[in-house]
Amino acid sequence: MSDIPFAVPPTDDTLLHRMGIELTHVDADGATGTMPVAGNTQPYGLLHGGASAVLAETLGSLAAVAHAGPGRAAVGIELNATHHRSARTGVVTGTARALHLGRSLATYEVVVEDDEGRRLCTARLTCMLIDAVA
Repeated sequence: MSDIPFAVPPTDDTLLHRMGIELTHVDADGATGTMPVAGNTQPYGLLHGGASAVLAETLGSLAAVAHAGPGRAAVGIELNATHHRSARTGVVTGTARALHLGRSLATYEVVVEDDEGRRLCTARLTCMLIDAVA
């Protein structure tokens, strides 16, 4: 987690840890991270669509937290995902890019690609920006 401008809480015993998500970049304009296909498949051996959605919501939410600023938090209020193709092996990379950065809402498009740069999933996440709970 080298290019992240704020302290991400420990991820031990979280969904991020269980799915093997590794963050590589986070700022208000977007985020990037990776996730292994192995361990995140459905019974037919394909990357589970829900795993792609988890990666997308993770990246968009963290970027939204960076946009929200100190003392504020981001909570996902809408996520949609279109699955274009799947993967059976390797590592997928998700890239979130800001579409709207407002005072109370932030929206990100997240593209998930395979090792060869082929688009597997396009997602859109909208987060509500709220005061953080102490």
